Amino acid sequence: MDSHPTGFLNHSTDLLEVTCNIGTIYIKGKPYHPVVETLQLHRQEGEWVDAHLICRSLSPDVVIEKISVFSPTENKLILWDGTTPSFPCFYEQQNYEFLLIKSDDDMQLPLTFHHDSLALREAVTSKGEQVLSGLLNFKNEVGFTELELRSRGQRLLLIELEIFPSKLDYKQDYIQLLREVNEQVYNLSFDFLKRTYQSVRIRETEHQSLSEFFALITHLFHQMETAMERINRQPHHKLDQSLERRPAARVKRGSNRNNAYLARHPQYVEQDAVHGWLPIGAERYQPTHLLDTVKHISYDTAENRFLRWMLERILSKLQQLRDQYNQLTKPQNFRSRAYDPVFVQRVDQMISRLEQLLSLEWLQAISPMRQMSSSLVLQMAPGYREMYRYYLLLLKGLSIQSDLLRLSMKDIAEIYEYWCFLKLNELLSRKYPLIKQNLIRLNHSGLFVTLGRGQQSRMEYLNPRNNETFVLYYNSLPSKEVTPTLPQRPDNVLSLMKVDAGQKKEYSFIFDAKYKLNAAVEGSPYASAYLKPGPQEEDINTMHRYRDAIVHASTAEKYERSMFGAYVLFPYGDEEQFREHHFYRSIRKLNVGAFPFLPNATSLVEQFLDELIQDSPEKAYERSPSPRGTQAYYQNKLVDKNMLIGSVRGPEQIQVALAYRFYHVPLANFVDTQVITQIEYVAMCESRRKFEALGRTGISYYGKVDRWDIVKRSNITEIPAEPQKAHLLYVKFTVTEWQERTEPIALAGQGIYTLLYTSKYMFDRAEELAELRLDSEADLAKWREKRRLGKVKVKLDNTYVDLAKHVLDVSVEEE
Repeated sequence: MDSHPTGFLNHSTDLLEVTCNIGTIYIKGKPYHPVVETLQLHRQEGEWVDAHLICRSLSPDVVIEKISVFSPTENKLILWDGTTPSFPCFYEQQNYEFLLIKSDDDMQLPLTFHHDSLALREAVTSKGEQVLSGLLNFKNEVGFTELELRSRGQRLLLIELEIFPSKLDYKQDYIQLLREVNEQVYNLSFDFLKRTYQSVRIRETEHQSLSEFFALITHLFHQMETAMERINRQPHHKLDQSLERRPAARVKRGSNRNNAYLARHPQYVEQDAVHGWLPIGAERYQPTHLLDTVKHISYDTAENRFLRWMLERILSKLQQLRDQYNQLTKPQNFRSRAYDPVFVQRVDQMISRLEQLLSLEWLQAISPMRQMSSSLVLQMAPGYREMYRYYLLLLKGLSIQSDLLRLSMKDIAEIYEYWCFLKLNELLSRKYPLIKQNLIRLNHSGLFVTLGRGQQSRMEYLNPRNNETFVLYYNSLPSKEVTPTLPQRPDNVLSLMKVDAGQKKEYSFIFDAKYKLNAAVEGSPYASAYLKPGPQEEDINTMHRYRDAIVHASTAEKYERSMFGAYVLFPYGDEEQFREHHFYRSIRKLNVGAFPFLPNATSLVEQFLDELIQDSPEKAYERSPSPRGTQAYYQNKLVDKNMLIGSVRGPEQIQVALAYRFYHVPLANFVDTQVITQIEYVAMCESRRKFEALGRTGISYYGKVDRWDIVKRSNITEIPAEPQKAHLLYVKFTVTEWQERTEPIALAGQGIYTLLYTSKYMFDRAEELAELRLDSEADLAKWREKRRLGKVKVKLDNTYVDLAKHVLDVSVEEE
């Protein structure tokens, strides 16, 4: 590809020129986008993809003479005949100047600019008799868009453009992003009469929004009118029979009910001795009037009843659409928008036409429909089969595809936000079962189908390895999270409930979708600082704000920071390159940073989600930087050995110790008597040799030390002393209250020779005796992470834990 001229990124030029007999249309703007050029978007094998372009006359009075489009390969306008490709020139969030200069012969022709979007329609206005101009900006909306020239309501000329995203590859990322949204909540992505639209195809659905209904009926209404006109010319009918009283001479098909009728109405017979044929007693009579069987046409058929019912349902839906649109445009509505009289007029015209059809004489005489079954008339009769088909189409939903119907797409930034949430849920649901959700509650009653917002917006999952639960919130926060200063509402919050020593602790992390990207254009300050494309700096600052501003209300006037990490999700596809970015490395340092997130770039986020879910409570806590001095403050809590675990001689000692709330041990067993002053808890270990016959071994009982005394063994009267030991010094620990663990700490082939020192922290979390021997930071860190993966096995260099000098291995026991 030829290199672009210097300064091309800021140079505005003609992008499209359409010359016709009523004047010349110019659309002017920047032909290149700096992000698109830096990331080389919208290319296929190095060449530009084709862009959609249609220029068509809609009136025999308008003749298109010449069309020229900008070519990025030649950097100038080239002639376009509809068969040659056109290139991406129109992007989101860019200004484009629309200019129409009328021809001298059509100076007095009243021309107006039309677009489905009211804002764009009002942006282009007349500038004198000869010029129509204005600035067009499609904001964050991409896809197809139609520009029309009209005169007194008559459509004259159509220009159909394709608006490309500036941060996504249109043919890959954008289409795939929409497809994934469509697969999970397919009608989530549609909005109502916005600036651009995507072609869609019809698909089955149980629920349908009014915006979908309007898009369908706009496409089908004229065809429905044509079908109804055909039906009106020859409605389906049937021949009904009825009985009418007529003079006997005029009766053609007498009814077999005449005898009974004359018996009840003798006034219609007269005596006739000559021609009478009806004998009554001794006389002969002749009827003057008889019942005649008469056939007549009736339109009250099952098919016509269904037809009328269809029209009434469509009319009701249109009236509902108009009413809700009127509610939507009220100023007090928080999503209110400008009132569009063109749209209201279009709906009113449809309503008026349906009311005319329902007022047809033969339709008014039809009785209400009570039951319905498909018939050959509905499937094959001209007019009826079309109406039946159109009604079925109106009951169906829409799926994004090629050229059938038009439907407005939502702002691409909002689509990206929805996609991020739905993709996070998809990544989680691949490995963890969903146990509860009340988030994807589509609002089918309104014009806009959106994800639910507020406290109820959540999806709850289960980690089957440890039965811990976690919740993904959308646009809301966990119940006790508050912002005492200013409101904060990140897009997605992952809240993990981790079990630590039998207690549930909550750790929350923010994943905020930002449809923003700094492409690190050569020569920019961003490129100088970070070298590679990445998130905007202000979005990283927002993550710092979220983490610090959102707090947990533990007690009155007491707040704790509850967000342990905050990350930007932004549209970028090169994950390997981003691994070296400053804002990716900052995650490991401060737990604030960014992840690239697109349909073809989800592995970094998926890997990080797994890490967070499998993290131990300690590691989850340590991900967030603590205030200065925290490490020294908590050092004794985690490292100091404040618990003594000793062996017992047998079941009798256990019974007495529990009854009198004490534990005694020879003073000689303490190598350093200073250790006694640090003991806050004691526990008793029941060995296999002494207790296996009773069916219980391990460590079950522990208690908090109330006081300790050094006394002679003879003074411990609760258990009589052996004569040879009566004079020895013992340490007697008085316990406030003995407690029993829910699950004993298993011996697992290990034992205690005399005394074992450990911390209460390790005691609360250990499952096997050998784990109490861990005391180095490296061994503790390894143990914390391994136990998240399954049952941990600690291998020591001695069978007696208190005599072991080295930890040989910490591993997950194979099942």
